[in-house]
Amino acid sequence: MQRAMALNPRGNGPPQGSRDQQQSMRLFGYVRDREWTPIIGYVFYVSALAAGYYYNLTFVQLGIVDLGTRIVGMPRGAVAVAMAGLALCALVTALITGAVLDRRGWSADLHVKIRFLLAVISAQLVVTLCVPLVQSPTALHVWVLICALPLGVGIPVMFSMMSDLIPVRDRGYVAATVAGLAFFAAALYPFDWRVEEFALVVAAGMAPAVLVLAVVSSNKFRFVDRLAKQHAEFGPGRFCRGAPNSHRALVFWALVALMFTVFFIDSLGFLRIIESPGLMAASWQSPEFSVRLFIAVTHVAGAFAAGVLYTNFGQRWLFLWVFGLFAFTHLLYTFYLRGGEYSIPPLVLPMFYVLAVSFYTTLNFALWPDHSTPTTLGMRTAIGVGVAGWLATFLSTALALYSDEAEVSLLEHLNYVNALALFLLFALPVGLYAQKLLALYRRGGLA
Repeated sequence: MQRAMALNPRGNGPPQGSRDQQQSMRLFGYVRDREWTPIIGYVFYVSALAAGYYYNLTFVQLGIVDLGTRIVGMPRGAVAVAMAGLALCALVTALITGAVLDRRGWSADLHVKIRFLLAVISAQLVVTLCVPLVQSPTALHVWVLICALPLGVGIPVMFSMMSDLIPVRDRGYVAATVAGLAFFAAALYPFDWRVEEFALVVAAGMAPAVLVLAVVSSNKFRFVDRLAKQHAEFGPGRFCRGAPNSHRALVFWALVALMFTVFFIDSLGFLRIIESPGLMAASWQSPEFSVRLFIAVTHVAGAFAAGVLYTNFGQRWLFLWVFGLFAFTHLLYTFYLRGGEYSIPPLVLPMFYVLAVSFYTTLNFALWPDHSTPTTLGMRTAIGVGVAGWLATFLSTALALYSDEAEVSLLEHLNYVNALALFLLFALPVGLYAQKLLALYRRGGLA
């Protein structure tokens, strides 16, 4: 692989030259050489994905719960069912869209994906503006199903754009920038977690985005044509080189299962923690701006660390870091609940939680494009983000709502979450060791 990279100094691997040159981002070279087209690609991708993830974090994940419980007056269990329906509908839509993109060759066509993105954001703007019309359980269910359609289409369209716009070498840092910006904004604004506030913020951002995309998708700009040609240089992904197809497929499905459990653990604990009165003062819903600023800055620091680790270490180590952080974090929360408010400094709890979330979010942004080729990009990003992200998030959110409805105590609930995190922390290295033994056995090394 190193040899291949050395033969292709304009490729995705480190260029020939000093160690410093090999470790530096390609973005710095574009800036130094004043190559504005790829720089526009970086800005476009980071802006679009950070805004889209902010929309999902705030308006969708938190806004629907507020809409269903406070405005419509539904019990939390019924809202949990509606959210599970949202996840399933979004997943099916994402898989269909990913399959269509791959089959028609649109996964490698940036012009088509920009038009899809324009349709997605236009539909989401309409859905957001229709929130005041949702006043009954029936209206909520219909609205949720309609909301799921652009979400599902947007998953493979948006995530696959990384292969068009970002060189492999820079993907960890760019994913970290997206995660850091989205979490920083979500932690600080809006201060009041009400669906009206979320709708106002996202509608104000979507309206100009629709206008910009409408102009860009008109096929009248040469820089868009040049951006569309970058795909041949930037792809395939980092983990799709050298290994046989069967091995890559096995690794991909193992990663889907691992990432599903990561998202599941996070959302299973998060909703109960942020709505616990005893923990609220040191959480994302804190009334103190300083606490929220601390959480926002920690998100950025965690994302940056994850970007560095993603660029320089293998994916197995990153998953071990994530499971370890979640296990340690939930262990701290259970100690805190048992020992009282003076057992652990309050800001230590959200600090470790935030680091874990920033780590795996950065990993999720970069991992699926790096496990795809131009012919598998649509389906793999749909499966990776749709199954491991959306389905796990909303199923565990629904389970957390059901747990609250069934009056399971917060300590007991977090004990279950912590047990799952600890199991995965120890199961992962055991599984990897068993895989090495199996490979050695097949080669006759254990005979």
